[in-house]
Amino acid sequence: MSMNICCIGAGYVGGPTMAMIAFKNPDVRVTVVDINEERINQWNSDTLPIFEPGLDEIVKEVRGKNLFFSTEVDERIQDSDIIFVSVNTPTKTYGVGHGFAADLQYVERCARRIGELATGDTVVVEKSTVPVCTAESVRKILESYPHKANFQVLSNPEFLAEGTAVQDLLNPDRVLIGGEPSPEGDKAVQKLADVYASWVPKEKIITTNLWSSELSKLAANAFLAQRISSINTISALCEQTGADVDEVAEAIGLDTRIGPKFLKSSVGFGGSCFQKDILNLVYLCESFGLHEVAQYWHQVVIMNDYQKERFGQRIVKALFDTVSDKKIAVLGFAFKKDTNDTRESPAIDICKDLLAEHASLAIHDPRVSQEQLLKDLEMENGTADQISLHDDPYEAAKGAHAIALLTDWDSFKDLDYSKIYESMAKPAFFFDGRNLLDLEELRKIGFEAFGIGKGTKKKVAVS
Repeated sequence: MSMNICCIGAGYVGGPTMAMIAFKNPDVRVTVVDINEERINQWNSDTLPIFEPGLDEIVKEVRGKNLFFSTEVDERIQDSDIIFVSVNTPTKTYGVGHGFAADLQYVERCARRIGELATGDTVVVEKSTVPVCTAESVRKILESYPHKANFQVLSNPEFLAEGTAVQDLLNPDRVLIGGEPSPEGDKAVQKLADVYASWVPKEKIITTNLWSSELSKLAANAFLAQRISSINTISALCEQTGADVDEVAEAIGLDTRIGPKFLKSSVGFGGSCFQKDILNLVYLCESFGLHEVAQYWHQVVIMNDYQKERFGQRIVKALFDTVSDKKIAVLGFAFKKDTNDTRESPAIDICKDLLAEHASLAIHDPRVSQEQLLKDLEMENGTADQISLHDDPYEAAKGAHAIALLTDWDSFKDLDYSKIYESMAKPAFFFDGRNLLDLEELRKIGFEAFGIGKGTKKKVAVS
């Protein structure tokens, strides 16, 4: 199978997905294009712009052979058989739908550029997460240009989890392709399905109509986030009653109707998709007059915000109702382990809340750059002198009154917490926002240790 594939957008979805397609289809020429020259240069360097376990090896195996990264957007649009649109669709910060609807300006710009430049039979694939019926808008834009090309628009949403993206691409639960129910649409769907079929079992390649495919992505993320918010509501109750949220989650998860996945209580969910997609779903429901449905899904986001606020308030209360001029070591800033992505990371809001309480923060994350961290915290109002950034977690903790563990990096399990405790101000507090460590072991060392959904009553041993 010989063809040219272009992906517009060299981000967290476009880069890894195209690398895997090139890796599994040596006869297909794949080019990832972006107007951001710095990002393209990073993809062509030894230090990729994103961190994903296993991604470096795959990119280096095929880059320069049949995988290319370029700023030549127009040229690649003109000579491609399949064009993926994988650009950012952030939540709108202005106008109608402010705070809820997806901002589709970048998708529209891509559609207009493709309409101007593409020739021949061209399949345009929505890879970005978009509202239902976006494909219809894209089709209308494409058809408004002189007919140099015959277009088919497909929906092919991504279901990658950051930190496991390479494994998710290698062994996906499903590949979803939505297309127009017509002979031309069926042909386009088959063309894209053949690309994935080089490594994905055919029974896992699911085809639907366009609208079902677009809605499935929003619904899937909403359901996953709902489970996290649900168990987090129970964590608050556990802390008041003496129950242990992990034990409750295990009991719930053993029910085969429910299952154990996404029942891990934490300081809250983050990432580029969950909150954005739920808010998009809320706006969609409201636009169709489904107000009660919109309220139901909005509560998932409200609960997530509450969980973050509750964690910060717990730190302040435990430290004698004030953290003013106290040093707090923050372990982890990425929204989850095995990624350098900080989008919607719970750490951002928690750190901002602590800064507002006049705390001094010493932050360590093994993958997040200092530039990104400072950008996320929006250094304003003199807060810059309240923050220090550390490559060494031991240095971050030295002299601190408390530690807040906010990302579940495996490396944090192996730290010498006795050494850390000795270097801290006393009493030394530890707040585990990921339930990563054994609280009893920390207490034996001397810490005042707190977890998410961890009551203080002892469980009864069964003989």
